[in-house]
Amino acid sequence: MPDTSDIDLDKMLASADQAAAALRSLGNRDRLLLLCQLSQEELCVGDLEERLQIRQPSLSQQLGVLRREGLVSTRREGKRIYYRVADRRILALLQTLYQLYCAK
Repeated sequence: MPDTSDIDLDKMLASADQAAAALRSLGNRDRLLLLCQLSQEELCVGDLEERLQIRQPSLSQQLGVLRREGLVSTRREGKRIYYRVADRRILALLQTLYQLYCAK
């Protein structure tokens, strides 16, 4: 465990708040599944719905939460909106979760 005697308490509290918010987002099964898919490639809503069998309006609701939390970003191509993971820290968490729970 790192020595915390040199860490500013305010900075540590802010970091703890950020980590707790990220873990809350990952704590929802649908959001976790969405982030896992998006960690592999950028996808549009239709692709996510088909792959994960998460139906509207739940899919839009969960993508909205991820967008508000800053975990995904979007780009528009014609009528389609594509989603991707926006936060490198979330990618690192997802990689760790994959190693712990999914890797053979």
